[in-house]
Amino acid sequence: MLGATAVAAATAVPAAGAAGADASFLVLAPDGGSTAAAAAAVAAAGGTVVAAYDQIGVLVARSANPDFARDAAVPGVEAVAATTGLGTALDEGQTLAEVGSAVQAATGDPTGEPLFGQQWDMPQIEVPQAHAVTTGDPNVVVGVLDSGISSSHPDLASQIAKDKSASCLGGVADTSEAAWNPTTSDHGTHVAGTIAAAINGVGVAGVAPGVKVAAVKVVNDAGFIYPEAAVCGFMWAAEHGMQVTNNSYYIDPWEFNCRNDARQRPVWQAVQRAIRYSQSQGVLNVASAGNSNIDLAHTAVDSGSPNDGSGPVEDRTVTAACLDLPAEAPGVLTVSAVGPTEQKSYYSSYGLGVVDVTAPGGDTRFRTQGARSTLTDAILSTTFNTTTKTNGWGYKQGTSMSGPHAAGVAALALSAHPGLRPGQLAALLERTANPLTCPAGVYNPVPLLDGYEATCSGGQRTSFYGAGNVNAYDVVR
Repeated sequence: MLGATAVAAATAVPAAGAAGADASFLVLAPDGGSTAAAAAAVAAAGGTVVAAYDQIGVLVARSANPDFARDAAVPGVEAVAATTGLGTALDEGQTLAEVGSAVQAATGDPTGEPLFGQQWDMPQIEVPQAHAVTTGDPNVVVGVLDSGISSSHPDLASQIAKDKSASCLGGVADTSEAAWNPTTSDHGTHVAGTIAAAINGVGVAGVAPGVKVAAVKVVNDAGFIYPEAAVCGFMWAAEHGMQVTNNSYYIDPWEFNCRNDARQRPVWQAVQRAIRYSQSQGVLNVASAGNSNIDLAHTAVDSGSPNDGSGPVEDRTVTAACLDLPAEAPGVLTVSAVGPTEQKSYYSSYGLGVVDVTAPGGDTRFRTQGARSTLTDAILSTTFNTTTKTNGWGYKQGTSMSGPHAAGVAALALSAHPGLRPGQLAALLERTANPLTCPAGVYNPVPLLDGYEATCSGGQRTSFYGAGNVNAYDVVR
């Protein structure tokens, strides 16, 4: 668990005023200042501090006081926001198909794994060549901020740093193994396999099978990611020696979090503080660009939010005051997706100056111009059937799948070049990426589907691909 300075539980306090539904709140003290006044304000307003992240001046509180946000907004408190309705549904990257695996003698070579022939993504970024140099250092730990990792999966059981794994649901770390295992989603299990599936004669090979992954569960059983869980996740990674985190989600039911919105601004501030603190502790945070085919660098119309049922979906103009978190937070390595031909996946969001690199995420529609799916053009990795509670392997696609390729490459880079700081590590991935040029004119690999036109911009760095496709071999040489 986190130290006493990071997480503290307060004694329950009777709610003030008329009783309402118990709700969670983010309470922010001035950045860099003490949280004592904020904690006192929580108690006076009829709330309970359930987690105190003193390093960044953020408290997670619960209260049934319907006026808590108003009552707690006193001197010494910078902002208060209820997180009810601020959960976003995880973009599942739905399992498109499941496959079985033979069991054979491990060769120590990723190409010898039974299902490696179906992993077109690994040769694309030169994983076999990289493994001739290193498969990764077990002292390197990648935090998978996601829906949990199946600790019984034969490709992952040996790969999980159990002593660094926790559930962060509710904003409070729970280190029990049951808490950080998947319950209703195998998204995190799929992500973990791409990063570090073992070379053991069964299933698939990960980008960095020599490193460890830690399950940091931030997705609840309903499939939502609340900001207090994300804050806890970043802080947990920072305090437990993780050098890389993978973040295949966005925070808030609004795909873009607007700091000029009174309710959303505290979320933006709290998440930014947690990310900044984790970076100061040596963590490179890798985030997926998103699957909305949106140009993140320009004003756009968001027509898909809120997505959690908290209100009617509406068209909303997204300006420079609105960010896709964590993908657009400063210092985060943001990853778009390509398919088997190294062209932008039809669904991948993009943006000049936002996307840093690209990586394989799958594209099941380009071969048929959108008419039907070619499942084997998605990403094959580890799965967990949450109904039957059985482990397996299956295909998913999305920038949720491209992010862990970049995180795995970052882990290999740290293994070959220990001591790199987050900025240096990100720069190495960008410098060694395989440059990709913009397609001419309006790009649309799926003309039989509506809404997927996009125009690429840039020169050496492009809006579609950033510095280019990550390269596992070039970061370890």
